[in-house]
Amino acid sequence: MRHPRTAACSAALLLATACVAAAPETARTAPRTPAVGYVALGDSYSAGLGAGDYLPTGTNCKRSSRAYPVLWASAHKVTSFAFPACNHARTSDVLSGQLGALGAGTRLVTLTVGGMDAGFAGVMTTCALGGTSRCLSAVADARTAVDRSLGDSLDRLYSAIRDRAPAARVVVLGYPHLYRLRGTCEIGLQDSARAALNDGVDHLDALIARRAAAHGFTFADVRPAFAGHEICSRSPWLHSVDVLAPTESYHPTSPGQSHGYLPVLDRVS
Repeated sequence: MRHPRTAACSAALLLATACVAAAPETARTAPRTPAVGYVALGDSYSAGLGAGDYLPTGTNCKRSSRAYPVLWASAHKVTSFAFPACNHARTSDVLSGQLGALGAGTRLVTLTVGGMDAGFAGVMTTCALGGTSRCLSAVADARTAVDRSLGDSLDRLYSAIRDRAPAARVVVLGYPHLYRLRGTCEIGLQDSARAALNDGVDHLDALIARRAAAHGFTFADVRPAFAGHEICSRSPWLHSVDVLAPTESYHPTSPGQSHGYLPVLDRVS
């Protein structure tokens, strides 16, 4: 496996293919393009928001040369690679705007998606600004939203992926716990709110894993890889609240992509 800096340096060589199926900013059907071998779909965790060194795609998708799909494609010398993953993408956005590069020749598809459907951004804003009681209520509402509609949304997306890429291995990567309980943080959320957020991640990951298995896809659990590297740990791989770059808050850092997500994908792909 290449060092992440080597992979990042090679991102310029991948850029031409990385943007073959660039995701639109609004939900509309992307034009179908010739199928490529590896297609990386999904939301901000797939795009690499928080890892820096963003590719000049002319969009607000925040695709990073340090994101796990780019690192994997570089390490495995992938010559046919599309990278339509996009910040803020919901399952409906992936379905309507990111599947254009899939086809009979696609051999690997990766994606992380579902957090935005669960209201991740709103929950984290409430927890950061609203206090413990409002945070616990927001997490409970998010769990309800997951149970009510996310399963059907994932089924529609997963079925479309299989229809368009019948021969592909599809790896669905989950989300890490956000907080280390009884960790190094002296201010911020109480541990009861941090525990509720981690439980919410467990609930979300469990549903994603069940729906992935039902479609014959591989679920890759990143929580063990991030254990000991959550927010409030001594060596966090996730951004805490960042007032200078608020959109990067609660997203993996560059080490989170290269040491957290990438090895997990390597083990199952």
